[in-house]
Amino acid sequence: MEYSAVNTIWVLVGTALVFFMQAGFAMVETGFTRAKNAGNIIMKNLMDFCLGTPIYWLLGFGVMFGGSSALLGTFDPLIRGDYSAILPAGVPLWAFVMFQTVFCATAATIVSGAMAERTKFSAYCIYSMVISAFIYPVSGHWIWGGGWLSQLGFHDFAGSTAVHFVGGLCALIGAKILGPRIGKYGKDGKANAIPGHSLTLGALGVFILWFCWFGFNGASTVSMTGDAIESAAHIFMTTNLAAAVATVTVLCITWIRYKKPDVSMTLNGSLAGLVAITAGCDVVSPVGAAFIGIIAGFVVVFGIEFVDQKLKIDDPVGAVGVHCLCGSGGTILTGLFATENGLFYGGGVHFLLIQTLGVLAVAAWVAVMITLTFVIIKHTIGLRVDPAEEIMGLDKPEHGLDSAYADFMPVADVPSVLGTKAGTAAALALAEQEVDVERAVPVAQVGTASEHTLSQVVIITKQSKFEELKNAMNDIGIAGMTVSNVIGCGLQKGAPEYYRGAKVDMALLPKLKMEIVVSAIPVDLVIETAKQVLYTGHIGDGKIFVFHVENVVKVRTGEQGYAALQDIE
Repeated sequence: MEYSAVNTIWVLVGTALVFFMQAGFAMVETGFTRAKNAGNIIMKNLMDFCLGTPIYWLLGFGVMFGGSSALLGTFDPLIRGDYSAILPAGVPLWAFVMFQTVFCATAATIVSGAMAERTKFSAYCIYSMVISAFIYPVSGHWIWGGGWLSQLGFHDFAGSTAVHFVGGLCALIGAKILGPRIGKYGKDGKANAIPGHSLTLGALGVFILWFCWFGFNGASTVSMTGDAIESAAHIFMTTNLAAAVATVTVLCITWIRYKKPDVSMTLNGSLAGLVAITAGCDVVSPVGAAFIGIIAGFVVVFGIEFVDQKLKIDDPVGAVGVHCLCGSGGTILTGLFATENGLFYGGGVHFLLIQTLGVLAVAAWVAVMITLTFVIIKHTIGLRVDPAEEIMGLDKPEHGLDSAYADFMPVADVPSVLGTKAGTAAALALAEQEVDVERAVPVAQVGTASEHTLSQVVIITKQSKFEELKNAMNDIGIAGMTVSNVIGCGLQKGAPEYYRGAKVDMALLPKLKMEIVVSAIPVDLVIETAKQVLYTGHIGDGKIFVFHVENVVKVRTGEQGYAALQDIE
């Protein structure tokens, strides 16, 4: 076989882009879930690829592309058979194997997001391997390996059904069997919002996925010669247009329904458009792509709400709406918008029926096999972690990880001289020296706790007021204060907000907490000064709490009470 350098490079570049989608999925799933599970999410996304690669090499590729049977490929461990009949023109076998491997990994990783925050890591590894070894390859054989669906004329160019619908349906069934996260639904069955911890991570993941999707769809031409050159350019256009239009559609829908544009749902809208156009990106016009994007936007918003609020299936990242519903929907819409055989272009209903039949057939196969897989896992090693582990977060019990964000945790630090090792050692040595209290600093007794009332004033207000409040306290003689950033709410429970269509019952807003212990300065003066600085007349100005302090001890000198708060040497 004579190899084509340009075709091979095109396939390998596409392989690299589709591989990098693993990073995008990892970021989306991590950002849309809580920080206490971040390490667990990253590990799952890493392992579904690292486990899926050898499993697909050992079993999956042969099942998917071996032989000419209408239903099933062949058992070909280590890929030693002759695949010349199915190889793209000028592309070596191992380039094609790698290209298919990253597609298989994509189908497996979709499941992680919907089942996040309560699935055992061991169970995840097992069902991920089952998907890569058998579930995905069998339906993939029907569609791409010369099986019965491809013989009927079923069209799924880059995997709306073969990849995304398979992964999305596994996610739907898995989340249903697994059950919702603790606290997701109240006693009345009402869905409670559980916001993710980092929309920044989620957005970065979406941008990475969008970028990599040009390889996912574009490189599926597996050629960059002849007519494939124009086809690849066309695919880039339809892919990008559908994603952009779906994003704008979701923006408008959520703005109207929730009174504000929902960030996380709009990010899902981008992915919805990408998934929906994947089946027909090569056969629909830009106009058709735009309409598919609009429809995908409606499907993902109302689909996520339906799954979450009506079916009571807890899907933290919207994987079911994006991949299951838009994957199947985009495949069927290809039967309407394909410029040659589509119903809207005079092609009749035949192609539309074949597209619908293909989706239903794949749904039946995947539903039976993944349900059997989950039930076996559930009744053997168990599918879900214990409630105590779920509340703690999976990072600690599953991986021994205190936090995936350890550097952002408050820790005791020892000052060093210009950051040098010598300076650090000197500071540590100084801190360990013991000094008699009597010899440390001459103490002039100014007062006792019994002669002066000690009070603690705690001020909670907007973070934007910090500088003004600090300066005002300094002006009246307050020097010692403790300031921290906190989150919370008052009687209003925060402004009414929606997260992914579910109302946030209690919005915890970022606030500033200033703690001051006063002795010589009148408490009333502190309160009045704070009120003058903080008052705007609007909800959220803050509150001031006053507590009695029984005693204060200055560790360095041993002074107590009033004297401990005076700066007198």
